[in-house]
Amino acid sequence: SEEEKEKKKKKKKGGGGEEVEEEEPDESMLDWWSKYFASIETMKEQLRQQEAAAAEAEEKEEMEIAEGSKGQAKNKEKYKAPKDDKKKKQQSVPELPEKKNKQKIDELKVFNKELETEFDNFEDWLHTFNLLRGKIGDNDDNATEEERIVGRFKGSMCVYKVPLPDDVTKEAGYDPNFGMFQGIPSNDPINVLVRVYIVRATDLHPADINGKADPYIAIKLGKTDIKDKENYISKQLNPVFGKSFDIEATFPMESMLTVAVYDWDLVGTDDLIGETKIDLENRYYSKHRATCGVSQTYSIHGYNTWRDPMKPSQILSKLCKEGKVDGPHFGPGGRVKVANRVFTGPTEIEDENGQKKQTDEHLALTVLRHWEDIPRAGCKLVPEHVETRPLLNPDKPGIEQ
Repeated sequence: SEEEKEKKKKKKKGGGGEEVEEEEPDESMLDWWSKYFASIETMKEQLRQQEAAAAEAEEKEEMEIAEGSKGQAKNKEKYKAPKDDKKKKQQSVPELPEKKNKQKIDELKVFNKELETEFDNFEDWLHTFNLLRGKIGDNDDNATEEERIVGRFKGSMCVYKVPLPDDVTKEAGYDPNFGMFQGIPSNDPINVLVRVYIVRATDLHPADINGKADPYIAIKLGKTDIKDKENYISKQLNPVFGKSFDIEATFPMESMLTVAVYDWDLVGTDDLIGETKIDLENRYYSKHRATCGVSQTYSIHGYNTWRDPMKPSQILSKLCKEGKVDGPHFGPGGRVKVANRVFTGPTEIEDENGQKKQTDEHLALTVLRHWEDIPRAGCKLVPEHVETRPLLNPDKPGIEQ
């Protein structure tokens, strides 16, 4: 499928794809897709290595079992095959990094699952409890829990034995006798701009007799209901959408985002292929900062422009203040001190015209990318990423579409 990818790249780049492949890329030729495809290769590489490691462990185990049993010779013959297989793998792998070094394209993190599974559902302090309607008649007995939900309670409960042990006080960073919920955001409604980027769908279930589908995207959040019907992709089970949608919403009223893929039909109604629901509020309030994602580098122009409304230095100051962490103290020689850790990094940035200016942003970003190393208040911040979410259909529970 390497070829297909090249084709796709060329299509995306409008014919300029070939040059990008052969020689040192010109910054202006690169775009988000270059970044994405480079990142996909890295993800595949990591998966390959994990599989190889798992195979090796399994093989070792088999060997040990085989050693113990009498049919040693027979078994050994049998387990030679995977070894050769791995050699082949290893030989074919080194080509990739070479290409990478030549290109030095900045990457983002591609998660091959939902972001939630990686960060404990973003329930670091906000937990969600479904409120169910009571059972009234007989027909309610077989109603699914999903159908009985009338609302959701979100919150957090802490029960402590008094007097409080010292480690709790230390963990909190302030006097917990005043309650553990200091520093928690107020309950007022807040307006947010939600930007949904949809890259592509893979292996959709065929919806039509011809074994294909004509997929299009539908997005729902609160009162907003977008159906991107006119941009359906004809006869395709692996559509590349490459679209973004902007929606304004108010938490807590509108916090459950539904992204669905429908099959376009000329006659009759369009069928739902599958959908995924995302709790935006938990992401917004999580200390992992699952709002925009922290990029690898700070840049003010080009394909890699910083997209978060706050600059790294502003994010860092806010995190230090909220976590009662000492810092950040920017010092000479590209150093910054946060808590009792010192980080180093570049102190200059180039604008479009190649003019160099002094900046603390790179340094601040270095700290953000290692925020989990900061004692007590630290935790892993969500990187700039693309996540992969299963599409489900209520009529076929549990089966990925």
